[in-house]
Order: sequence, then C-alpha cells, then structure tokens
Amino acid sequence: MIKQAIEKVVNHENLTFEETEAVLDEIMNGEASEVQTASLLTALTAKNPTIDEIAGAAASMRSHALAFPETKDVLEIVGTGGDHANTFNISTTSAIVVAATGTRVAKHGNRAASSKSGAADVLEALGLDINETPAVSYESLQENNLAFLFAQEYHKSMKYVAPVRKQLGFRTIFNILGPLANPAHPTHQLLGVYDETLLEPLANVLKKLGVTNAMVVHGRDGLDEMTTADETAVVELQDDHLTKYTVTPEQFGLKRSQRADLVGGTPEANANITRRILAGDHGPQRDIVLLNAGAALHVAHPDLSIQAGIDLAAKTIDDAKPLKNSIRLLAFSDKRKDVVA
Repeated sequence: MIKQAIEKVVNHENLTFEETEAVLDEIMNGEASEVQTASLLTALTAKNPTIDEIAGAAASMRSHALAFPETKDVLEIVGTGGDHANTFNISTTSAIVVAATGTRVAKHGNRAASSKSGAADVLEALGLDINETPAVSYESLQENNLAFLFAQEYHKSMKYVAPVRKQLGFRTIFNILGPLANPAHPTHQLLGVYDETLLEPLANVLKKLGVTNAMVVHGRDGLDEMTTADETAVVELQDDHLTKYTVTPEQFGLKRSQRADLVGGTPEANANITRRILAGDHGPQRDIVLLNAGAALHVAHPDLSIQAGIDLAAKTIDDAKPLKNSIRLLAFSDKRKDVVA
C-alpha cells in the first residue's frame, strides 16, 4: 500500500481518508521501511496535506494509541507548538483553571520540542506523576476534572516515525497530528496553531474526527494561543458550521500585553509562574490565561460567551478553586503512586 501511496502523492494526487489511514497503519505497525516513511512524509509536505489526509493520519494514530476509557463531554486545550515564542505554559495553566470550574479536561501533551518547557515538563515540575496509567488518569478525570495523557506513554508506535522525523529536520504532517490524536477522543477542543493558514483546514479535520465544538486559533503575533499581545484569528466549529472572526484583548476588558510579558523559561520557572497565577497574582500572565480559559469554557459550554467564560475563570481563580483543585490533584497523584509502590 505505501508504495502506491508514495507514487500517488509524488504525482500530486490526493489520498482518500481511508488510503491515508491504511498507509499510516502500515507505518505504525512497523511494516514500512524508514526510506518509505521518509519518502511519504516528504512528498506529503511538498504537496501540502489535504483535510482527508490529515484526518486519516490522525485516525490511525488514535487507533494505535494506548486505549483510554470511553469518556463523554471532555475538553482538550492544546497547541501545535512550533511558534518558537518560548512563552510560559499558557494552555496547561488554562486547563487547570478550566478544570476547577467543574469542566472535564483531558490534557494530551508531551515534553518540549520547540520550546524549553512542554506540558509534560511543567506538570512534572509542579509535582504530577506524568506516567499514570489510563485507568488512574480516568479516575483523576472523574474525581478532579483533569487528567494528563503523556503522549510518549500512549503513542508507542511513534517509535517507527521519530528517527525519520529527526533526520528529515523539517515540518511534516506529524507536526500537526499530536493535538489531533488525544486518546480520550475529546468532543470539545480549543486548538492553537502556528500558522493562520491552518485554521480552516484543522477545523474541518476536527469535524471529521467527531469533535462537536471547537475553536481553532492563531495569535497574529505568531502565538499558537489566544493572544493578548495582538489580534487573534479564529475559526469556530459549532453545530457543523464554521465561523471566522478575529478578537482583541480589549474587547474583553483585558489590557494589551507585550510578547516579552509572556515569555517563560525552564519547567521550574514556568511552574512558578503557574503557581503565582493560581494564587491570584494579577498582570499580563493572568490575563492571557483568562482569555484562553474563557475561550475554552465557551467551547465546552456554547451557551456561555467568551466574555462570560473569562468572568467565570477570573472568579474561579479569585475564589482559589484552581489552587485547591491542583493541590487535590497532586495529592491524588501521590496517593496513587503509594498504591502502585
């Protein structure tokens, strides 16, 4: 199958959803050589992957992932990475805030690739056991409204792709597959992307993958987040319809920041930023978390406007709920480690 697929893509023919899923299955099963994998990834990059190709590849990744218990009405807040902005962990901090409102968040992430601190790095620095089993993570989702699914633990088949990606050294379809391959199969998703041209295609991909409500966003300062330093371009998926619009921080009563205000550092430094935000510190770091948390709450609860989501996130922080919930989460993680030990 992979030989025929390479030939089609080299000739600038598009693969169907089913063809792409089948080819990725071969790769994920270790049935394709590294040369074949590299050829396919290079040809897809040169052609530019279609919605069906991205969705088919994501479906294959999901099917090869470690199984996670079936979950209804779960939210994901994630970015593609690749913006080279080295911000603190905005989406991870936002996820902690959103979970404290009673909204279930299954955060799927990895260690840093293009930054100094990925979601796994900062959560580990905060004290979370990032290697929890699916059963334990599911229990955490039910008890604490938050679970972290460590990509390295769930996507073992990526071992057949990782060496090829490293040697190629350029962006491939896999740079956008991670946020689409959450084993919890989220029904709602706030997805940040590194390139504005990805907004509409990835909104359509999420639709194909069964996501019912989503916002795909790109900060016009380059961030793969809702930004407070510039406008944010948005494509929103709701009731099978896509809507395009832009937002500014000012329209939500937030001050415009400088990009320098949002820069992070090591996992330990970013963990301290997260702690300060959860403890109630005000300023640009809190504001960008409020914006992203507010958008995520709108995605999870469509009757709630972004502004109402921001207001709820602010009240939740000021009531110390995220801080208390994160303490419960860490205590739960420690308790489970003791049980396993």
